[in-house]
Amino acid sequence: MQKESLTALVRHHLETASTSSSGRSAHTIYGGHERVLRQTLVALRAGSNLDEHESPGEATLQVLHGRVTLVAGKDRWNGSPGDLIVIPDSRHALEAVEDSVVLLTVAVRIR
Repeated sequence: MQKESLTALVRHHLETASTSSSGRSAHTIYGGHERVLRQTLVALRAGSNLDEHESPGEATLQVLHGRVTLVAGKDRWNGSPGDLIVIPDSRHALEAVEDSVVLLTVAVRIR
């Protein structure tokens, strides 16, 4: 069995993102290329973002810390701690309104 402290990971990756030139830090908690399910913790410094991209499968975003905005075309969803956002099956981007950490869960499409 694998156990991770999300609280410790949030703290660590917020610190890493704050000094990173990209303004972000990420850590795959579970899964990877060899699994269908993948969970990744993503920390973003305020004002940074994940540029528009496609989703590799069904996905959700759980906000653990801070405030974010998910953007898909003209649609925008604001997220705060405790919010769970279903990511649309279309191109989308993520913006950090303040220093933020999210848990991205993806079920990768089998091709």
